[in-house]
Amino acid sequence: MPDRNQAALDFLLTRRSRPAKTLTTPVPNRAALTELLTVAARTPDHGKLEPWRFIVLDKGGLARVADAVEAYAATQGYDAEKSAKGQSQYREGTLAVVVVASPKTSDKVPVIEQTYSAGAVCLSLLNAGLAAGWGANWLSGWPSHEAGLMQSALALSTQESVAGIIHIGTETSAPPDRPRPDLATIVTWPQGWTA
Repeated sequence: MPDRNQAALDFLLTRRSRPAKTLTTPVPNRAALTELLTVAARTPDHGKLEPWRFIVLDKGGLARVADAVEAYAATQGYDAEKSAKGQSQYREGTLAVVVVASPKTSDKVPVIEQTYSAGAVCLSLLNAGLAAGWGANWLSGWPSHEAGLMQSALALSTQESVAGIIHIGTETSAPPDRPRPDLATIVTWPQGWTA
């Protein structure tokens, strides 16, 4: 029987994201955030390509992105509600890490696997933040899927995209747990499986 890390399992069995709008200061300092980024960068990475990178946005950086979202929404003719919703996580945030999917040219590792790796980085960073005692939330939102906007606001290259935006800070309130998937409806066991 393998050695069991019960503390890690207990954390994973009870982990709960904290809504970004409930996060405030203080936020991790550079040393604390570097530790979290180090954890996230240990994500499985087929081919050792590191097909992702991080952009750290402090309050000023978040405000600049919010302004870019507002200007972009106006040029696209989006209504005030859509514009405000797109800006809200940036206007209300105090610290966020943008995980950028940055696929590399490879004959062996398909782009889709590199994209999955970037998604895994998001979850690793989220869990690292929670495990370190911070509140954390993984968001995206319509602005993160607008390539031209993100290329301009975050200096992304044309082959890059936003995998996720991880907000990290001090939680002001703990949310109640929510219903979780019923394993009986989503797990298939091979007939005769007995292990």
